[in-house]
Amino acid sequence: MTTNKAKPYEEHPFAEYVRILGKGKKGSRSLTEQEAFSAMSMILDNKVEDLQLGAFLMLLRVKEESPEELSGFVKAAKTKIDAPDDLSVDLDWSSYAGKRRHPSWYLFSALCLAEHGMKVFMHGASGHTADRMYTEDVLTDLGLPVSGNWTSAAKTISESNFYYMPLATLLPRMNEMINMRPILGLRSPVHSLSRLINPLNANTVLQGIFHPAYSTMHQEAGQLLGYKNIAVIKGEGGEIERNPDNALELLSSGDQGLSREVWPKMFEKRHVKAEQMSVDYMKNVWRGDQQDEYAEGAIIGTMAIALKVTGRAKDQHEAFLQANQQWAKRNKERFI
Repeated sequence: MTTNKAKPYEEHPFAEYVRILGKGKKGSRSLTEQEAFSAMSMILDNKVEDLQLGAFLMLLRVKEESPEELSGFVKAAKTKIDAPDDLSVDLDWSSYAGKRRHPSWYLFSALCLAEHGMKVFMHGASGHTADRMYTEDVLTDLGLPVSGNWTSAAKTISESNFYYMPLATLLPRMNEMINMRPILGLRSPVHSLSRLINPLNANTVLQGIFHPAYSTMHQEAGQLLGYKNIAVIKGEGGEIERNPDNALELLSSGDQGLSREVWPKMFEKRHVKAEQMSVDYMKNVWRGDQQDEYAEGAIIGTMAIALKVTGRAKDQHEAFLQANQQWAKRNKERFI
């Protein structure tokens, strides 16, 4: 008489990466850059179970991702992006946080810079956190394109020097992961690595983070990724937007190594939280129909940072001079 023998238990290939992170206080460790690359490649290829993915993301969240892990994750993500080689921009601008206390003034910074010749590629995600103003929604209300493909991106950048592409278009699988926040209850490393993907390999990458502890992580990850110039600020609400009421620390990395620069606050007296968060109010400020000292400080201050880090201004004074001039010469009839 014969009996059917059970097949030997076969461990899932991704279990190795969960084990590395979750083996306990003494046994766990960070992933190497190559391990991070392999793990994220499996995730983006849909080769992991949902249970494994949730465990992996939350173990990373508790530990906090290392620069090497971020670099490996980003390198894996970049292999899945089919951007054309002949499409180039001056500045990569990520937008993943959303605004809650003040309107999205950084958008006017980017659009004004684009009007004066700087090619800006913006990418982001929306809807993953409640009660926030997201780039995609504001751009829609302003009548600007928010989706499409690389063909439309190339055409629009050549015409207006600005294009926004949602993460859902760039990397659909990563967009699914970033929208797990309401399910997991916490942000995951996807919020960090998405900011660093730099799809068009721009020479300058500008980063806005909310938690100061992540500043050096992004700075060092940019160095590992070989980006020619990356600048990281604690942005208002986590977006790339200068809070003009506070002094600002700007961390950079690139060909000259790691560096730190302090920008003094723009106003002595602090401003109160914005009473209006509407796009109509933003349009009024753009047109000059509404005077808002904080808004103009945020817009011009953010532009000055971009002008300085891209090398279009040699120092802070020149950066502010150019930013003021460009803002004064914006097309005020644009958003009628």
